[in-house]
Amino acid sequence: MSSGQAVAGIDIGGDRKGNHLVILRGTEIVCNLSQKAPEHMLEICLQFGVAAVGIDAPCLWRAGDAGRQAEKELARRRIFSFATPTRELAKASKSGFYGWMFNGERIYQAFAPHFPLFNNERKIGERVCFETFPHAITSAFLGSEIASAKRKRTQRREILEDAGIETTSLRSIDEVDATLCALTANYLLKGEIVAYGDKLGGFIVVPAATGRKWI
Repeated sequence: MSSGQAVAGIDIGGDRKGNHLVILRGTEIVCNLSQKAPEHMLEICLQFGVAAVGIDAPCLWRAGDAGRQAEKELARRRIFSFATPTRELAKASKSGFYGWMFNGERIYQAFAPHFPLFNNERKIGERVCFETFPHAITSAFLGSEIASAKRKRTQRREILEDAGIETTSLRSIDEVDATLCALTANYLLKGEIVAYGDKLGGFIVVPAATGRKWI
């Protein structure tokens, strides 16, 4: 884990479920809240002196017909995610499915003036926000053949416990996932990450998980 710097993770949900924010300082959960406006979450992160924020939502929409490079690279490693559409296609959808992606967009927009989006060229000491997602994080630690959506409640808590984070206060999988995103922010501060993607479609960041199986 990093030194005393605070880091944050945000699990993005639809309008009904809402977003969940967890802030870590070392291995201690110092803040855990949900159902707050993006501007309020930003204010809380600034109050705690957060250095990096991991967000479980696409950081950019797909450009044109080609899929995002980050999603393609992870798929080649058998790590699959929801395919991000163009903003126009998401806006035209009548299903309501993409509501969580628009909520993620609002989070990135609120944070951007203080936490610029990760572009794989971050300088030491600069605040940053970045895209990650819990299944890829789990796969980084356990391997894509072992990481299982059916066992996510157990596997993801075990990863946090192995990192020294007490999980008894985490009441839902959403809070667990937000904490995983914060844990990844700690890895980013240490420079122990793998970034998939490009500047056009944005990067997805996962822990390098040195010494662990990553397929």
